[in-house]
Amino acid sequence: MAAAASDPTISAMTTETFPTTAAHQDVHSRGRRIWHFTRHYLEMVVAMFVGMFALGPLEAWLWPGLSGRTDVGVLVMATNMSIGMAAWMKVRGHSWRGIAEMSASMYLPFVVLLVPFWAGAASGGAVMTWGHVLMFPAMALAMLLRPAEYAH
Repeated sequence: MAAAASDPTISAMTTETFPTTAAHQDVHSRGRRIWHFTRHYLEMVVAMFVGMFALGPLEAWLWPGLSGRTDVGVLVMATNMSIGMAAWMKVRGHSWRGIAEMSASMYLPFVVLLVPFWAGAASGGAVMTWGHVLMFPAMALAMLLRPAEYAH
């Protein structure tokens, strides 16, 4: 049986076209959005560490003893991490609002934990440890507020 002139054929092979359903496209695009969202989250973690490790020694050299107090130290560290993340987010084309929200996610855990620290109910080590641990869900929450900005 000869193929019609309008049918695509490749010599000695069969070409089949499978219908693409909306559900298939939705699963594919949802998977891509999840991957982009996850990749962005990981990029922010890396940028956070780069800011902390690059700016920490510079800050210590320019202003020795600045981070001697726990309350000042954690806020300076949050600033270093925010600078790294903000720079990378700007390179990636994010809005200033998104950058501000992501930067706030660096400070919020420490601000919350400084209240019991100042009241004498939490140690400096607890503030430092739990502040860093809580940054990760705070970053995820900031991203979940604007999924379209982070899943592209």
